[in-house]
Amino acid sequence: MATEKVSKIEEKFQNTPGSKKIDRWQNLHTQCLWQMTLSQRRNPYAVLRMQEIMQQELVLSNKELLRVRQAALHQLLEKEHQQYQQELRQMGKAFYVERM
Repeated sequence: MATEKVSKIEEKFQNTPGSKKIDRWQNLHTQCLWQMTLSQRRNPYAVLRMQEIMQQELVLSNKELLRVRQAALHQLLEKEHQQYQQELRQMGKAFYVERM
């Protein structure tokens, strides 16, 4: 008896206009997933090329990040050096600078 109620509810749900949209969406989603896996199986070299490109981009981005961090550190050290010079000047002292 419970299975009959479930089947009747399912029939009513399928007859509603919104259920056809859900079914169509599910079918499109399934087709899209199938197409993606099909293209990956069909062209494994493209996947390998994309992975290689991603690895190269990561290497380049890491190098650029290192350069940015080095430049920021250089600016910080230069700023601290200027601050030390100013403090020493206020005390009447200075850094020794060899001139050629």
